[in-house]
Amino acid sequence: MDIESLAKSRIGKPVLSALGAIMESPLRYRFFSPQRILAGADLKSGMAVLEVGCGTGYFTLHIARLVGDQGCVTAIDILSESVEFVSRRVESAGLKNVRVIKADVLRMGFDAESFDLVLLFGVIPAPMLPMGRLLTEISRVLKMEGRLAVWPPIPLWLPGSILRSGPFTLVGRRNGVYSFKRC
Repeated sequence: MDIESLAKSRIGKPVLSALGAIMESPLRYRFFSPQRILAGADLKSGMAVLEVGCGTGYFTLHIARLVGDQGCVTAIDILSESVEFVSRRVESAGLKNVRVIKADVLRMGFDAESFDLVLLFGVIPAPMLPMGRLLTEISRVLKMEGRLAVWPPIPLWLPGSILRSGPFTLVGRRNGVYSFKRC
């Protein structure tokens, strides 16, 4: 069974609904402020940013405002429901610098060296994501001087697993966000 089928199943629908409610709860915004966390990613005006696993768009609108009209955000998710939900949020906010795409992070299909920054916020660890393949694909789409920013919900295994699994070196940590550059 693939992720999309699982999400539409009798069990998957209520689980996703509950996760969505948790992800958008006022408590999450209070204790895990998207603005504070994003400050750790060092976003700048004009950047081309890839947000992997946009979910409910918890970070998406904030990223778009930080990169401004000269920048662009590509938010991807493997679930159609997430893509539709975030697309509606982006449209309601009147943002023109965001595109939301249904894509598998292991086979994104973007041109090589397309992004200044790739964000993995709350996406890993996920058991269905083989780290080596994930990081190889991220490295491929990241510009030579680009960075990977990771905000893990469970930071115990970082940064070691990224350093062991892919072509990245750690350059710093701020506000719980680990920053990596390509080796």
